[in-house]
Amino acid sequence: MEKILISACLVGDKVKYNGQSNYNPKIKELLEKYELVPFCPEVEGGLPTPRTPNERVKDKVLTEDGRDVTKPFEKGADLAYNICMYLGIKIAVLKALSPSCGSNEIYDGTFTHTKKKGDGVTAELLKKKGIKVYTENEIDELLK
Repeated sequence: MEKILISACLVGDKVKYNGQSNYNPKIKELLEKYELVPFCPEVEGGLPTPRTPNERVKDKVLTEDGRDVTKPFEKGADLAYNICMYLGIKIAVLKALSPSCGSNEIYDGTFTHTKKKGDGVTAELLKKKGIKVYTENEIDELLK
């Protein structure tokens, strides 16, 4: 069965910045077709749960109060890629709009829920390394 790296919050792990999850009911359907490997790059990069909201501003990730937390985001991205390489994973399903996991669209860094084109740190690295990245909004494409 093909493995997929998946944002841990989507499978129900309470690793979201506010200590909650982003459980997606389509996970059950994915489990019928794929082996899921849950991973939270922010937590694995060393950030606590709960944590101050973060958004990507150019090549940095900043907290809502202005602290630079880019390093843990980069560490989490590197670890996500290492897991993909170790397990032969070629597909990731990541949390939309996240500063780590967002694909093609993320929040703009103003903490006003304004969206912009762009990728989170992990999504960007995985794409550069040839991993196909989907968000939870694209799960149906994997279920065809």
